[in-house]
Amino acid sequence: QAQLVESGGGLVQPGDSLRLSCVASVYSGRALSMYSMGWFRQAQGKEREFVAELNGNGDSTYYAASVKGRFTISRDNRKNTMYLQMNSLSPEDTAVYYCGIFRAPVFFQGRGDEEDYGSWGQGTQVTVSS
Repeated sequence: QAQLVESGGGLVQPGDSLRLSCVASVYSGRALSMYSMGWFRQAQGKEREFVAELNGNGDSTYYAASVKGRFTISRDNRKNTMYLQMNSLSPEDTAVYYCGIFRAPVFFQGRGDEEDYGSWGQGTQVTVSS
């Protein structure tokens, strides 16, 4: 369906900021702007959890309670890129972060449901440690 490539992860100290990027290529022939996208993360030994998602043109967003007010999701369809700006990072944010794209251009409901997603990137490691 799509190829997704994340970048921007790294090792930072508590309180620092980091911006992740996800470059997307859709194989269906439809415009990227038709698809909602999002970020999930998986900490070592835990299941993958929802972080944030947004609709095709980026004007509707939905966040997990744990990141709301600290993280900002956005996208630039002209660059086929989605972003996750992460501020006030804490050790609890340490995880592999994955970007994903919806299976189909459906109406955005802001559910944070992994079942809505059809393709994933390879992940980028974010480590927050002093």
